[in-house]
Amino acid sequence: MRWSDLLRMSASSLKRRKLRTFLTVLGVVIGTASIVVMISLGLGLQQSMYEEVEQSGGSTSITVSGRWEGSMYYYDSASGSGEEESQTYVTDDLIDQLRSLEHVVSAEPVLNVQGLALKGNYEAWLDIYGMTPEALADMKLELEPGGSLPDPESPELELLYGNAVIMNFYDRNTGEGFWEGNEPDFDLAKDKIFLILDQDTYYQSQYSEPMGGEGGSVSGPKTAKKYVVGACGVLAGGPDTYSNNSYSVFCDLTRLKETLQKEFRGRAIPGQPTTKSGKPYSKFVYSSAAVRADDMDNVEDLCNTIRSMGYDAYSNIEYINSMKASLASVQAALGGIGAVSLLVAAIGIANTMMMSIYERTKEIGVMKVIGCSLRNIRQMFLLEAAFIGFLGGVIGNVLSAVLSAAINFVTSGSGMTYGGTTSYIPVWLMLLSMGFAVLVGMAAGFFPAVRAMKLSPLAAIRSE
Repeated sequence: MRWSDLLRMSASSLKRRKLRTFLTVLGVVIGTASIVVMISLGLGLQQSMYEEVEQSGGSTSITVSGRWEGSMYYYDSASGSGEEESQTYVTDDLIDQLRSLEHVVSAEPVLNVQGLALKGNYEAWLDIYGMTPEALADMKLELEPGGSLPDPESPELELLYGNAVIMNFYDRNTGEGFWEGNEPDFDLAKDKIFLILDQDTYYQSQYSEPMGGEGGSVSGPKTAKKYVVGACGVLAGGPDTYSNNSYSVFCDLTRLKETLQKEFRGRAIPGQPTTKSGKPYSKFVYSSAAVRADDMDNVEDLCNTIRSMGYDAYSNIEYINSMKASLASVQAALGGIGAVSLLVAAIGIANTMMMSIYERTKEIGVMKVIGCSLRNIRQMFLLEAAFIGFLGGVIGNVLSAVLSAAINFVTSGSGMTYGGTTSYIPVWLMLLSMGFAVLVGMAAGFFPAVRAMKLSPLAAIRSE
């Protein structure tokens, strides 16, 4: 018997029993949709993790920092004179050493400082990162239209604001901020602000009382300088859109260093290490170094090399590996829950095929008498089961795509996941689920097909 004949007979048999076929296919649809949606939730978490990693430098990035002891830089008592700290700080010398290491594509310094922003009655603490143009370009930051990265040739300090920085501003008079409904009435992308780097001096001048001496002379405390700074851009996304850089402020490293050195001339810059006598360290110390490897396979070896030099090194590979182990168990659990539905559907297919055999006993007997081979009979019933699985798999995948889009729409902007990717269905998952549905259908129809093969032709013809 030709395959075309088998297909025609199988399709004809399913059409004759439309309601039963519909209900059986519906079971496969629910089972397929359940397992695909469940697995897609685990894949969505993994996709969110990858998006977060890309925002924080990618899988080839390494963050290098000096040694700390408590909240202070690590001090090496064997450093000789004891006037300067150990060379476990991120300095320009270390940057040069890192660039000379094998498998290092780039190594750029990063300086993190805190600043106080003032605009009218509003103020906010800013988390400022001074970075080189190369490091900023390597981050692939997405900006609002009209924005640009800080210009290294600009004589003034330019700030690139995170999209959620505006939420940090609060009214100094009432203490109310963005979350209390007191949304600032200015635009960071267009309006200039006052930036204060010497916060200690600023607050001392705010809360200290002038002192009067003999003769009526009055002397007040020293005042901190207010720098008028403008924005070169704002990161894409509204205040409610979260990313790793939403609350960060970026600027050119050279301009930031010059501004700090000018502001704290003759004094130790906050965050910079000092000697035992309280004098500034002889070299400028950065908060960290952003190192990029040529391949993710070389990241762990590079981290070990850097640690052997006496520095701390952290890479996203460590985060990815730990998250993958956790997500694997989550995906297995979610997939197992969905597989239960598909198992129930398989039982439904087996029941349908068994009922079909009982109803078509005489038909099977006639087929055997006229010379139809046992293999053809088995193939016909397996094709019916496979067709049920295939049809249920196709419709189940369409339903899964709709449910996935609905889940992502509902959770987008809610802050539940990074980037709004709660459910992610790759093409391979859809193809695999369809193949699995067909396989389950054929497995469920195997024993009914074998039973049909074993029917006695004479007994089958006599049956009513």
